[in-house]
Amino acid sequence: MDKSLKETLIGWAQEYNDPKYFTEDPIIFPRFFTEKYDKGLAVIADIEISALLSAHLAWGRRSMIVRDCNRMFEEMGWQPYEYVMNGEYRNEDVSLHRTIKWSEFAGICSRLRSLYMERSSIEGIGDMEIRTRVFGQKEDRKAPNKKISMMRRWLVRDDGKVDLGIWKNTSKESLIIPLDVHVYGQASALGLTQRRQKDILTAREITDAFKEIWPDDPCMGDFALFGYGVTHKKSDRTE
Repeated sequence: MDKSLKETLIGWAQEYNDPKYFTEDPIIFPRFFTEKYDKGLAVIADIEISALLSAHLAWGRRSMIVRDCNRMFEEMGWQPYEYVMNGEYRNEDVSLHRTIKWSEFAGICSRLRSLYMERSSIEGIGDMEIRTRVFGQKEDRKAPNKKISMMRRWLVRDDGKVDLGIWKNTSKESLIIPLDVHVYGQASALGLTQRRQKDILTAREITDAFKEIWPDDPCMGDFALFGYGVTHKKSDRTE
C-alpha cells in the first residue's frame, strides 16, 4: 500500500470515527442499552441481544433499519434479555424488516434463550456457532458473516467513540471487516482486494490490508471505508 493511500485512509478513519455520523444507524440501539447498563439499569445480555438483533436487521436503508429496529424493541418492551428469557415471542409469517419475518425473529429469540440458560454472556462463541446456533443458518465456511462481524466490531472496539467495547476478553486484532456489497465495492475501488468473490477470504484480505496501517485494530478501516462512501456520494445503505 503506497504512502498516499495510507494517509488518505488514516484521514478518513480519524474523521468518521465520530458518533455524529451514526445518530441514525443501528448501533444506536446497543448504545442505548450500554448507557442503561452504565447506570445499573440493564445487564450485559441486554447489550449483546440488542447488538445481535440490530445487526441482523442491518440490511437496506438506514432509515428503514432504524424504524424496524424500533418496532422490534417496542415489541420487546425495551427489555431484550427479559423478553428472550420469558419464552413468549411474536411469531407471525409477516415482515419485520424486508424479507425478515417475525417468525425468524422468534426463532432467534428461542435459540438465544437456550444459550443464555447455559451462560451469562455470548462472548467467546465462534462465528460459525452464532451462524448456526443463533441465526439458525446452515454451516458455510465461505460466508463472510457480515452481521456477526458488525456485531463484534460494536462490542469489542473500545476507543470510546462510536463502538461500545463491552467485550473485554476479545482482541481488536481478531476482528474482521464486516463485508457486504458496498464495502466490497469501496475496498475494490481502493485496490484493497483483487478478489471477485464476496466471501470470508475477501473479508480477511481487506482486513489484512488494514493491518498494514492499524495492526492491533484493523476494523478502524471500517470508518475509512465509510469515509470513502461519503466522499464518493455513497447511498444511505448498509447492505
